[in-house]
Amino acid sequence: MTETTSSARGDKPAVIAISSHVARGTVGNRAVVLALESLGFPVWSVPTVMLPWHPGHGPGTRIAPADGEFAALVDDLAGARWLPEVGAVITGYFGTAEQIEPVARLIEAVKRTNPGAVYLCDPILGDGGRLYQPEALVAAIRDRLLPLADVVTPNRFELELLTGLEFSDNTHLIEAAVALGPESVLVTSAFPLLRGGTGNLLVADYKALLAEHRLIERAPQGLGDLTGAVFLARMLSGMAGEKALQTATAAVYEILARSTKRGADELTLETDAESLKHPMAMVQMRRLAYPSGDRRA
Repeated sequence: MTETTSSARGDKPAVIAISSHVARGTVGNRAVVLALESLGFPVWSVPTVMLPWHPGHGPGTRIAPADGEFAALVDDLAGARWLPEVGAVITGYFGTAEQIEPVARLIEAVKRTNPGAVYLCDPILGDGGRLYQPEALVAAIRDRLLPLADVVTPNRFELELLTGLEFSDNTHLIEAAVALGPESVLVTSAFPLLRGGTGNLLVADYKALLAEHRLIERAPQGLGDLTGAVFLARMLSGMAGEKALQTATAAVYEILARSTKRGADELTLETDAESLKHPMAMVQMRRLAYPSGDRRA
């Protein structure tokens, strides 16, 4: 993928990042914005909900904008005179199902203005067999946002939700990723081939690539948010799929390893920003079988 239209502020396109905002921690848009800006991309940040911290740390106040006000703000962005600066949109956690439609209109406006723009959809719906979003939001993401997406980054459980299938190996994941629709599907928490490992599976360009590393137990939250942001940055910089997967996986793993070594309960992005740019962690790359005879239109 070639680099898209540049921002007037620099040689990299602006990215619209739409997700949750936490006061403490590096999850949601806190992770996405920090990563993208550290890699030189201007960011338009749109919070879908505000929280004091990740809900995994305990209950806290939730502030969601009124649906009408959220729609009005997003429509303002869709009509902004600076829209030609935007080369990508990334979406994550939504506060309500009603937020989906105005965001879809914004993505369509970005793509009309800049046909080379990339939309990455991180369908944050659940994990580990637990759904933490209402069914209406699952349906809205599946029916309205996925058809617009160039890249989608579900975890294994979210891919099951979006396809209605259950998986027992990577062959099933690959087949489901092909059927999902977007040109590129990056499945986090793929089935490991290494004992004690985990990894990311990229299905794109008629290839299936697995990037594996050692599993770190009790990892801080935000790995999916960070993976999507770093992978998007690599794509926008013109990096090919295999290299983008390898370096994005290595960067996230390196930051995770450093954070857990410190005993941190959040990813320490502010300390380890250099790992985003020049990761040194080793990642095992494998090419898996792509469904024979399967070609996307």
